[in-house]
Amino acid sequence: MKLNERSLAFYATCDSPADNSGFLYKRGERHTAYHRRWFVLKGNMLFYFEERESREPVGVIVLEGCNVELCDSAEGFAFAIRFSGNKSRTYVLAAESQAAMESWVKSLSRASFDYMRLVVRELEKQLEEMRWGPAGRCGGSREPPGSWKPKQCPERLPALPAILPKENGCAVWNNALGAGQAPNTSGCGGNDDEGTPRPPPLPPRRRVLNGEAAVESPSTFCQLHERYSREVARLRQDWLEKQRGPRP
Repeated sequence: MKLNERSLAFYATCDSPADNSGFLYKRGERHTAYHRRWFVLKGNMLFYFEERESREPVGVIVLEGCNVELCDSAEGFAFAIRFSGNKSRTYVLAAESQAAMESWVKSLSRASFDYMRLVVRELEKQLEEMRWGPAGRCGGSREPPGSWKPKQCPERLPALPAILPKENGCAVWNNALGAGQAPNTSGCGGNDDEGTPRPPPLPPRRRVLNGEAAVESPSTFCQLHERYSREVARLRQDWLEKQRGPRP
């Protein structure tokens, strides 16, 4: 991205929120006298103006590859912005109070992209630990950061009992979900309310009469319903005929 004086002036004076702003005393490069300037911090750029109402900044300090530290100076509450390199300039600033100095040192130390990169890396590390920690991982496996892929924990299927219950020598259809329920002997087939196929009905009981096996008719709901429905239909037909009276 190309920057020029016009773009920098627009960015310094636009309505975008500033990370910090206020008056600071700036020591001159050639003369050691301090001048009161209005400073505005936006991102990693520190702009300074002659006055608060100035439309264009006097200069800008790009806060990359530098350290912010306290320094000894004739002016109270002083701190310096030191850049690496032999011929790099050191900016000496002074605040008007201890609280203002601490606020500026903190905000300037966090303004560079190097600091933001470290913060993002630390947050990614914490996120990976939360994903693959003891309470958040599936199966106890842990993968290195950067290789995370969405995984699904397999649902636990209900375990079948080791010994199936039997009735009259025949195994009863049963599973862990309905272990405490009576077997379905309705004989109607189909599915239950949740769409799960119903188990097959129990075989009819057998009893021995005179040495021959006779099959009992199971008293299922469907058969009882059909038997009594026929009885009710016959009684209703008789009642209708009585209401009509004798035929001429």
